Amino acid sequence: MEIADRPLKGRGAVSNRAGRYEPEETRRIDDGWDVDDDLPPLRTTVSVDASRSVITRNTSPDIGFDRSINAYRGCEHGCVYCFARPTHAFLGLSPGLDFESRLFAKPEAPALLRQELANPRYKPATIAMGTNTDPYQPIEREYKITRGLLEVLAEAEHPVSIATKSALVLRDLDILGPMAAKGLASVGVSVTTLDRALARSLEPRAPTPPRRLATIRGLSQAGVPTAVMAAPMIPALNDHELEPILEASAEAGAQLAAYVLLRLPLEIKDLFHEWLEAHAPDRAQRVLNRLRETRGGALYDGRFGTRMRGEGVHADLLEGRFTRACKRLGLNRRHYTLDTTRFKRPPPDTRQLTLL
Repeated sequence: MEIADRPLKGRGAVSNRAGRYEPEETRRIDDGWDVDDDLPPLRTTVSVDASRSVITRNTSPDIGFDRSINAYRGCEHGCVYCFARPTHAFLGLSPGLDFESRLFAKPEAPALLRQELANPRYKPATIAMGTNTDPYQPIEREYKITRGLLEVLAEAEHPVSIATKSALVLRDLDILGPMAAKGLASVGVSVTTLDRALARSLEPRAPTPPRRLATIRGLSQAGVPTAVMAAPMIPALNDHELEPILEASAEAGAQLAAYVLLRLPLEIKDLFHEWLEAHAPDRAQRVLNRLRETRGGALYDGRFGTRMRGEGVHADLLEGRFTRACKRLGLNRRHYTLDTTRFKRPPPDTRQLTLL
């Protein structure tokens, strides 16, 4: 008989199923032996990512940037819905527990960024940070790679937009504040729910909702254009919180707002289903059925133009509620365009990078 996976304290995914490229899958079974099944806590490990470039390009028509930087692979915040989880399959690891416990850091990223900006063929446009994994996840306290990247961008007067859940971004206000005064920086803070119990199971190692609101306040008070990202909105689970999230964020000083309907590509579908059965079994089928109503009968539709918002009655209602709330609260009255005209190509760093 197969042994069911159980939620681990402080972790989002319930299981550690093999990624989609693996030819084999392992499962735990009860062979009749009465053996103590208590396992030691799952520890986080960090390895070095030896990538030789740091700026990633995209041509997606429904994303407002064409380049991004991710200082880390994997994310210890453990958000079960994270759309970046399937990227761990490229490493031969599980998008489940591996994604949030087997992390990769890019210590050479600031030096690589300097090299790429120094290239005479480089043309500036806003670089997005936090598009795949959070640049301020817990290991940033030790590694400070994100801060190193910001130092390079500040020196070059290159625009940057940041997406994060973490209050650690306030550590770098000494860089972000002056950059924002020049029109070079903006930050979006993700607030998924105001319910601390739901946040604890949905995003187990991310800061609490009150800390995220305090982060919005701190950024706004420092003059950094700040957005609240009510994301993801999950039908029948947290979508009723859309207006309260926007209201609390506007009161904290957010000037901009956005939302995204839950996306469940590839392995995330099964991971999220497992999470529902473990943490909200009474609502599991209702959540999934409501989501299917917004995705043409499937759990995910990856078409450009619809993947962020969905379709159908429930998706239209959510969009209408968002629009009305933003108008009432004065959100999105002004859109900030970051300045690319100040860019100063940095001198190349002649020091040899670490040979890994």
